[in-house]
Amino acid sequence: MIDPGVVAVFIPIVAMGGFFAWMIAISPLGKAFAERLRHAPRPGGTGEDQAELVESVEQLRREVAELAERVDFTERMLPRETARKGKA
Repeated sequence: MIDPGVVAVFIPIVAMGGFFAWMIAISPLGKAFAERLRHAPRPGGTGEDQAELVESVEQLRREVAELAERVDFTERMLPRETARKGKA
């Protein structure tokens, strides 16, 4: 199983780590960090933010569809231009 010597080494390490984490948590720095986390904006945003993101995604989809149509048109025109140059 686990060597008792290894456990004996980890006990003071964990104890010291816990002590310093507790000291930081009750310090002004820890309290300021906790306050910042408490007032941080929640993921997902407001309804306005989501509506704006949806509109942006829809605009991007329209632009991608337009670019796809342009590529299709170019792909159709290239063989015609090549054939025309080949006959000349």
